[in-house]
Amino acid sequence: MASRGRPRPGSLQVLAAVLLLAAASAAAAGSPGRPAPGPPLFLPLTRSYPNANRLAGSLRRGLGEGAHPNARMRLHDDLLTNGYYTTRLYIGTPPQEFALIVDSGSTVTYVPCASCEQCGNHQDPRFQPDLSSTYSPVKCNVDCTCDNDKNQCTYERQYAEMSSSSGVLGEDIVSFGRESELKPQRAVFGCENSETGDLFSQHADGIMGLGRGQLSIMDQLVDKGVISDSFSLCYGGMDVGGGAMVLGGMPSPSDMVFSRSDPVRSPYYNIELREIHVGGKALRVDPRVFDSKHGTVLDSGTTYAYLPEQAFVSFKDAVTSKVHSLKKIRGPDPNYKDICFAGAGRNVSQLHEVFPAVDMVFGNGQKLSLTPENYLFRHSKVDGAYCLGVFQNGKDPTTLLGGIIVRNTLVTYDRHNEKIGFWKTNCSELWERLHIGGASSPAPSSDTGSQADMSPAPAPSGLPEFDVGLITIDMSINVTYPNLKPHLHELSELIAKELEIDSRQVRVMNVTSQGNSTLIRWGIFPAGPDNAMSNTTAMGIIYRLTQHHVQLPENLGSYQLLEWNVQPLTRR
Repeated sequence: MASRGRPRPGSLQVLAAVLLLAAASAAAAGSPGRPAPGPPLFLPLTRSYPNANRLAGSLRRGLGEGAHPNARMRLHDDLLTNGYYTTRLYIGTPPQEFALIVDSGSTVTYVPCASCEQCGNHQDPRFQPDLSSTYSPVKCNVDCTCDNDKNQCTYERQYAEMSSSSGVLGEDIVSFGRESELKPQRAVFGCENSETGDLFSQHADGIMGLGRGQLSIMDQLVDKGVISDSFSLCYGGMDVGGGAMVLGGMPSPSDMVFSRSDPVRSPYYNIELREIHVGGKALRVDPRVFDSKHGTVLDSGTTYAYLPEQAFVSFKDAVTSKVHSLKKIRGPDPNYKDICFAGAGRNVSQLHEVFPAVDMVFGNGQKLSLTPENYLFRHSKVDGAYCLGVFQNGKDPTTLLGGIIVRNTLVTYDRHNEKIGFWKTNCSELWERLHIGGASSPAPSSDTGSQADMSPAPAPSGLPEFDVGLITIDMSINVTYPNLKPHLHELSELIAKELEIDSRQVRVMNVTSQGNSTLIRWGIFPAGPDNAMSNTTAMGIIYRLTQHHVQLPENLGSYQLLEWNVQPLTRR
């Protein structure tokens, strides 16, 4: 797990210590008679340190035979804006919804508890155990640390960037969304009573721990025999964001490249990185640089990439030597000495014409090719400028690869076969490219009606292939119409600026007064009457709106996106 926003060495290391690991009654270890794993669980992305003895002595779980269900879930949020990706998880009966950071470096899933006295303000209401008919506390036992009353098991996690989470352990029905083939499952999770640091201040509700450990959601589902011992993440690109997550096994593309991952050597998901090539030339770095301490760690909870000093200096110099046509400028934040370049243009798809290709060569000789969006981030204050998203990892010898490295890359963590696979793709079109059908998942269980029906409109995971002629957006703003009316033009200009489109493309189509709020239907049109928007552009616009990237000034209040619709271009 890493620091949010602009992590830096020392504050974004993977989890440094687990103080009290409560080995709750998660699920019995696999037995010969347990059911075969079900299909993988697909979850949309809209973004700890296990017991070493357990790692060394754990039995390798088989994939089983027969149908393997999986959980297919969307990923949300944006790597640069928030520093993480989240997915939606539903806990309890009726289900209570949470936005959880997808973190391969954490080993427990936790959400703020209603009784929490030291929790920040997050995007969803806190979990209320009393409102769930299926909740049960994990009772105190010899295998866990107990609370002061000796009634309930507790957990505590401390991270290297000085944030922490602690609380009690409970068990309840966990549902994975409508796109999942996996039925709701009982699972143990943390109900927070205290959080500090970035965990306190972040917008997301909590953490979904995918690391190796008894309390990990992956280990619990695998031990129950309902999924295979594998999961996959696919992070969207620089301008689109979002992505997808799959809990469970799935067919690997024929051209996926793999690296061995050694669970005995390190508790973290590691790969065997041997060389980095910039512009076709290998960096003059001893391969052992990438193999010290935990080796090269892949961590979905870290935003950027961090190299040991020798490798970073060599990488920085190699990239800089290839961009003579660009002007070196200061970074957007004066607190950091970012390495930035102006004059590359706004079109991400053309960055390869200016910036060099980068290849990562694994111990087996296979190679992962990176495009510039895999090592650059946009300069937030200078149009057409970009900064290196690769930094020196302080004096730490660990190579740490965060989400930026795997933008538009399907990453499969095949824990059963101890390897990690990489496949370059457009993550917003993942299911189509993998030829995976969109089987709807069971809705979260509910006695009184699902709260999921109250959710805001989700970001698109893919649009039909047609030329887009109009996007309509229904938006509710918590300002009365008389107060908002004089500012409609200002609001239109602001939305256009935030969406990075021409103000003439944004038009008010309808306005309705609703007491203390105002309902506005916006129309977003192509740049010209004979033009059309591409699917990628349309998806980017909708994504930014659904993820609240459009920030309104205080006098215009806040907004809620009620509905969006995409219409094809009408040819005359």
